[in-house]
Amino acid sequence: MSSVRARVWRFTVEKGSAGAEAVQAVEIGQGPLPVSLAALVNINALACDLRKTVDQRVRDHEISLLLSYITSSSGGALGVDCSALDSSSGHIRRFVSECTGLGVMSAASEALFDWKPGANGLSSFDVLPGKLVGTYAKKGVRPDLLYDLAAGPLAGEARGRRRDHKQMLPAGQGTQPQKARLEKLAQWSVDHNEHAYFMSWVWLGSGGVYVDIFLPDDSPATAGLKTGWIDAPGSAQPWRFRVPRDPRRRTDLEQDPLAAGADSAPESGGEGSADATGASAGTAISRAAVVVEKAMKRSFAREDTLGTLSGVEVRGRWIRGDAVGQAHHEVLLGVLGERVPVDHRAKRRRLASQTDRLDVFLEGRLLTVVHPVDSPRPSWDRIRSELLE
Repeated sequence: MSSVRARVWRFTVEKGSAGAEAVQAVEIGQGPLPVSLAALVNINALACDLRKTVDQRVRDHEISLLLSYITSSSGGALGVDCSALDSSSGHIRRFVSECTGLGVMSAASEALFDWKPGANGLSSFDVLPGKLVGTYAKKGVRPDLLYDLAAGPLAGEARGRRRDHKQMLPAGQGTQPQKARLEKLAQWSVDHNEHAYFMSWVWLGSGGVYVDIFLPDDSPATAGLKTGWIDAPGSAQPWRFRVPRDPRRRTDLEQDPLAAGADSAPESGGEGSADATGASAGTAISRAAVVVEKAMKRSFAREDTLGTLSGVEVRGRWIRGDAVGQAHHEVLLGVLGERVPVDHRAKRRRLASQTDRLDVFLEGRLLTVVHPVDSPRPSWDRIRSELLE
């Protein structure tokens, strides 16, 4: 399994009568976090509006495009073809950077937290059913992902940027764009009844892939932070900044017609409102899961049969990362007929500790396997045996 260089921050939000007033962050430390290329592909494979037609050609092309810029070596760090990336148009650079940011945030989360198998799920804020806009208002800032954890709903904000510096992790107390985003997320959390959230900021450069991760200091979801991977303790000097007060923000939120109706959440600050928001968030994730299942069924029906896993049929295809020049990797994108009881996270821990394993990622019904094109393509029997081992 490959890795990224990660730096973790803990932050607290100081609140007043008008909402968030200041943010203070302290660097915990940095070190290598295991993140597989198969995980990045898996997370991005259905990062689209699943309520609409999922065009197989578009999906395959986007996967091929991502693999054309992001590379991996056994036991090494994730790499970036910066020459190709810098020669690309702005919207292609943003696509590759944002896809990498989204994938790294979700993949790194499992290495950071003790999230239990079967007790958490993942949904995109962009595909939540329309009736739930009372829970998550459409107007203003909205994080990228929504994690359904046993400790409660957790929002995730992912950013990816090209960085042309020798020092890939910015020195000092973070950057101005990071500060601006934390300010907006702090107010978003207050407006949504102290909703838990965290933020990642991925940097792509000649040195590989790096990530800043900002974690709330008082969230049950991030209480099980693992620190054994840290090889460089952080500075104890805090980074504190005030949140600008915008009197229009509260007025706009209250007057937003999309945030009204029978399914709307209780007003911020009401007694029991945090619990109500948590319940509404769980409902949002459950309804989004139905949309995902329907999309998976449509995708399953169009694919070729690969084999079976625990008696469940698996269909899919191999996709080469040759959208830009010669391919370095290809990926098997498979769909299971139904979910199977496999301890995915235990498998990933074995993958992280051994260099001779396939780069395999199974989440729900979606399976991805990445392997270099200069080595023999693994048989389905080998893929199945490693998944079930």
